[in-house]
Amino acid sequence: MTYSYYSKKVLIGLITLITAACSEDNTVINNPNTNVGKDVGNFKSAEWYPGGIKGTTTNEEGCYSNPVPIVADNDSMYTIFKKGETFFDHDFAFFSRPYTGLGPAWVRSGCEYCHPSYGHGKRQTSYHANTMGNGYLLVIYHPTAGTDNGIAYQANSYISEVTGMPQTKAMNPFKAPVDENQITITWNTVTSMPSGLAMTFPDGGDSFQLIYPEVNIPQTAFHTDPLPDNYDVRLESTIGMYGTGLLDAISSDSMKIQYAKEAAHTTLNPAMWNSATNDWASSAYYSAGYNDLGSKKMIKKFTYAMTRASLQDGPGANAMWNITNVTRSDRHFLYTTDAWAKAMSEDPEVINNIQSEGKSNTSLLHPYYADGSKDSIAYMVNKLLGLNAPDDTPDYQKYFVNNGPWNGNEEMNDYDYYTFAVWHRSLAVPQARNLDNEQVQRGKELFYSWGCTRCHRPSWHIDKDNGWLDAISRKYCSIGKGMPDYSNTTIYPYTDLVQHRLHMANDIRTGWCRTTPLWGRGLSEQETGEGSRLHDDRARNVTEAIMWHCYSKESDAYPVAVNFYHASKSDRDAVIAFINSI
Repeated sequence: MTYSYYSKKVLIGLITLITAACSEDNTVINNPNTNVGKDVGNFKSAEWYPGGIKGTTTNEEGCYSNPVPIVADNDSMYTIFKKGETFFDHDFAFFSRPYTGLGPAWVRSGCEYCHPSYGHGKRQTSYHANTMGNGYLLVIYHPTAGTDNGIAYQANSYISEVTGMPQTKAMNPFKAPVDENQITITWNTVTSMPSGLAMTFPDGGDSFQLIYPEVNIPQTAFHTDPLPDNYDVRLESTIGMYGTGLLDAISSDSMKIQYAKEAAHTTLNPAMWNSATNDWASSAYYSAGYNDLGSKKMIKKFTYAMTRASLQDGPGANAMWNITNVTRSDRHFLYTTDAWAKAMSEDPEVINNIQSEGKSNTSLLHPYYADGSKDSIAYMVNKLLGLNAPDDTPDYQKYFVNNGPWNGNEEMNDYDYYTFAVWHRSLAVPQARNLDNEQVQRGKELFYSWGCTRCHRPSWHIDKDNGWLDAISRKYCSIGKGMPDYSNTTIYPYTDLVQHRLHMANDIRTGWCRTTPLWGRGLSEQETGEGSRLHDDRARNVTEAIMWHCYSKESDAYPVAVNFYHASKSDRDAVIAFINSI
């Protein structure tokens, strides 16, 4: 049996959208597309397939989770895809192979809490990690430069007392590095815009509202030694998982052409682009995990902050370790900090609990028990939880493998991780909708003429898929043999993969944020139940997202977004319809 969504739908050539919108802006036109795959108006036939023929699904139900056709139509690859998917869909536990993990501290117990229905995270009014749809990651950083225990840190750098993705969950009796019950999220309403624009559209009196989050984490919420100081907090929400394999296949050479083009008329993040040499900045290269590639260097392209260069060392593979703390053969050590380990080794409640419950060799706490004395327990807690052993052990990772709580057994074996990697790189992009609608066609015309495509670049062509595969995956596959090959494919993600500044209230850390792909976002309401946008879900609809682009005249997008503000309601509605259709 062939599990093909794609071929079946192409034969029918029909898609019916189910729309459940909480606001007018998030409404998708409910109109059967009888012209799928044809040139219509100002759309070419290829634009119906944002992921190209190789990477677009035409199955509208659960479309964010569908495999690309070249996987769906291959029985063996589909089987691998579905096995890998289970690691995304399942919660992890202490001992429940193959879903073992969570120890001793973690960010989430499963992937879908952050990526509801594989889509964008939902806006939250309080922070509880295991609320389904809470895609928020806490960004705790130093807003200004300073020193911490004699060690200098730079402005906008993450605090060192907790992990880069701060953990708010922990195994009993350990206390979470950050107590989420003390975290507050306050949503503030903008009363006036620094750009001087009124919050009423000039054409007919329609008004709009902008809101933004303020997050507070008091020092008492941290279970670390030392406690952090001089810190601020921002929220970053997850984006959809779909189509990330196609973005992964875009070459660094293609990205360089785009950067050089934009650098000619705007200032780019100096951490990514050296304006003096008109070339990549040294910090644009990502090397961790790529030491088997010799002189080949990878350019960062993933996350809002552009911290990762490859899908297999970024949004998925990395998160499987640092979100759930699941160990595997290439990451057989804990995601934690010395400051937390020290605090736990000095906490009387933790030590007493281990002393009373850890003697039995069947107890999860037994590795910390040592000889049962409080001093030995404190020593082992610090040794096993910390990044660095407090004695002269030369290789901490080796020590942990031999003596850690899991006795050297990987929680995710290599083959299971390989299936997860296949799943992640094989997620399709939903087919475009309503391109034969005159309003959508008008919206495209305006979107292009206003200059929105300067940042939301419509298409990229993948000549040769040179996506990097880590050593584990290469044990089982290569691009085109066990892993989908997206060579010779034109895709329409509507992103330039470049960071820009919008100068918003309570802005993202550093102010630089990668352009989020627009493809498939119009289906978020249908798929996840919510259509919030921007990095922290502050925009509840498309109108608010665009108006944040012209909140300040300093915004890189102000000259473009202000066109939307001055447009007629019919033209604004047309642009919204276009964005929701691609």
